[in-house]
Amino acid sequence: MKIKHIVMWNLRSDSEQEKSQAIEFLRSKFESLRGQIPGMLHLEVGVDSSKVDYACDVVLYSIFDSQKSLASYASHPAHLRVRDELGDLRVSRHQVDYYPPPKAHPPCKTADK
Repeated sequence: MKIKHIVMWNLRSDSEQEKSQAIEFLRSKFESLRGQIPGMLHLEVGVDSSKVDYACDVVLYSIFDSQKSLASYASHPAHLRVRDELGDLRVSRHQVDYYPPPKAHPPCKTADK
């Protein structure tokens, strides 16, 4: 059964330029994992555009073919290398792993204006 893995970070920086560089560094490191992790079906890195004070800076959205593949990812040498390369760049980290519902939900309807 597929499992979704969502991780969000806030990154250490002293300026907007430094934060942008940190975001691009993180993005390039995680995107380098594509094709290296058995069972990883999808990997996407998103950057917050809201700029609200409670938002995280970056999100990693990935899908694995099973809980076992996700567990293997945690100790995979390529993932451990990325984690080590990021070092103390992260100041906070939040994670959610979940199984998608068995049936797709209908699309959200918008109100007519």
